[in-house]
Amino acid sequence: MRLTPLALALSASLLLSACGASDTPADGVNAAPADAVAAAADTTAPAADETAARNAHLDPMDAVLAGDWRDPANTPRDAWRHPRETLAFFGVGPSQRIVEISPGGGWYTEILAPLARGKGSYTGVINDPAKAGSERATEYYAKNNQKLRDKLATRADVYGNATLLEIDPKAPVIGEPGSADVVLTFRNVHNWVNDGSEAAMFKAFFDALRPGGVLGVVEHRAAAGKTLEEVKDSGYLPEDYVIGLATAAGFVLEEKSEINANPADTKDHPNGVWTLPPSNNHEEADKAKYAAIGESDRMTLRFVKPQGEAAAETPAQ
Repeated sequence: MRLTPLALALSASLLLSACGASDTPADGVNAAPADAVAAAADTTAPAADETAARNAHLDPMDAVLAGDWRDPANTPRDAWRHPRETLAFFGVGPSQRIVEISPGGGWYTEILAPLARGKGSYTGVINDPAKAGSERATEYYAKNNQKLRDKLATRADVYGNATLLEIDPKAPVIGEPGSADVVLTFRNVHNWVNDGSEAAMFKAFFDALRPGGVLGVVEHRAAAGKTLEEVKDSGYLPEDYVIGLATAAGFVLEEKSEINANPADTKDHPNGVWTLPPSNNHEEADKAKYAAIGESDRMTLRFVKPQGEAAAETPAQ
């Protein structure tokens, strides 16, 4: 049986976990049970065994980031979006139940869904077109949702168990309560603020996560001192405001990171954040100027759902 590079890397990861000297699993990855290792051995042909051995140094993230299923237009964005570092900061691993909110064209879906295939699960949460507030929005969501479904269908070998869940953003329900290990959202909060669904969305994230689960938020960051009213139409948001949305829903801010910071972003562009790559909503004469700035300055925030009432009442250290 021919295995994909991702499957080989995951098989090698399982075998190394079983044969290592320590019983402690790597960060974000659960140690493989013996029956999973046996299954990998039973279903891998001798030639594939040799390939797996040659690729034993690869971890699952290496295999995913190098995957041939990734859109060639997407991979250059790694230099700006830092997927390896961002997902490591959020503690994302292949054995988790991962929920991504509003995946758009699937930039992170191409990474997260293959990563979770096999030992974990991936759910992309998308807007139900029937619940959109206008005909234009209905057409937009219907078109983009179908594109994402087509992306998943064309490579069932790597996206096989990925699912998409349609929600009403005004009254969102994201699966069964406590059914997710991690909920992730990338550059979406400004959209919910503009349509008035931000509080409902963060409450839905809280309900979906198990106690101790992680909410990871990446969002365009407004200049220090700016108010929400000053910037909400620009695509940028004040960091304190976003933190407030999460804590109001019950989350505890665990840590902030500058992984996705960009000090070259002046945040005063004529068409807001959409002036910058990848939207590039600017005059052709300004192409080099905005390409040099790159993608936006972004906050990267890790929240946790408290284990219980006692955890929620414990003051931050």
